[in-house]
Amino acid sequence: MRKKLTKSLVVVATLVSLLSACGKPATMNEATPGTASPAGTGSLDTASKELTVYTALEDDAIKNYLASYKKKYPDVKMNIVRDSTGVITAKLLAEKENPQADVVWGLAATSLLVLDQNNQLEPYAPQGVDRILPDFKDKNVPAHWVGIDAWETAFIVNKREMEKRKLPIPESYADLIKPEYKGLITMPNPSSSGTGFLTVSGFIQLDGKDKAWDYMSKLHDNIAMYVHSGSKPAKLAGTGEYPIGISFGYRGLQEQKKGSPVEVVFPKEGSGWDVEANALIKKKSIKQVSQQFLDWAITDEAMQEYNKNFAILAIKTDASKLPEGYKVDPIKQLIKNDLNEAAKNRESILTEWDKRYNTKSEPK
Repeated sequence: MRKKLTKSLVVVATLVSLLSACGKPATMNEATPGTASPAGTGSLDTASKELTVYTALEDDAIKNYLASYKKKYPDVKMNIVRDSTGVITAKLLAEKENPQADVVWGLAATSLLVLDQNNQLEPYAPQGVDRILPDFKDKNVPAHWVGIDAWETAFIVNKREMEKRKLPIPESYADLIKPEYKGLITMPNPSSSGTGFLTVSGFIQLDGKDKAWDYMSKLHDNIAMYVHSGSKPAKLAGTGEYPIGISFGYRGLQEQKKGSPVEVVFPKEGSGWDVEANALIKKKSIKQVSQQFLDWAITDEAMQEYNKNFAILAIKTDASKLPEGYKVDPIKQLIKNDLNEAAKNRESILTEWDKRYNTKSEPK
């Protein structure tokens, strides 16, 4: 049964930008926006001008995203560590006793919830956090993580290749398990890709575990390969190598803009989704530049850049214009999704998925 997200989310960013945090050296004992949790035990380092950022954001978007930050803070040396969601999550978990990252930027909220369960996040209320919608930020005050946008499951289908094969374009999850699509589909491995995990978690939240695993076994029969990137299935569909890619909407629209003969299909049953989110890593000494970065990351300038790639943003707005490339309101496409439940079950879901289906994964 199709379940739809009923809470109000957002499509476009149009609110004012806010100033970043600054101040004198201090211990972190305030709970107002721009400060850390009163429970924080680390000292505030106001001298350091070096920032290490772990991110799973798309490579081709990071440079544009950072333009306004670098203009505002030209003296900060940035170390960007970028990889897929699964790799970044595993790296952060492995570094728990000796954290290297200062902040996490644009990692799946389900991954940040796992880190929070391991007591690895320092609560922090960035300036402007009040304008972030409730479904896109941690429920604690101050928040342990704050979202910036959401992304959703979509099929990227090469129309030209489908016409050659005289096959219809699939419109639903149910269509994907039809025998005529055998060997034509690629999908992200959920252990390495956030898109893969939100898709698998979406199956489970839509139909329950038993039906979802039964469905995924049938889908597995039609899968040519599981890849280690959420965007790669869209790229493979674009070239026609594998004409159907389970990916996410933005990447499919990017393929269209490049001239690839693809159609972006949002499944009739509804799309699984997750939130790209930011957080402060718990360390003995917290850098002020880390706080300033998290303040900047939800400013109007940053949101405008995110909006070039994502239709669903984390801020409140009165705008109602349908994003380019979407035939229907993307908000109505999202399934009812419990991020906390997804995070709680993440390890067991991935263990079971690996046991059943990992034989078709591409080499790492």
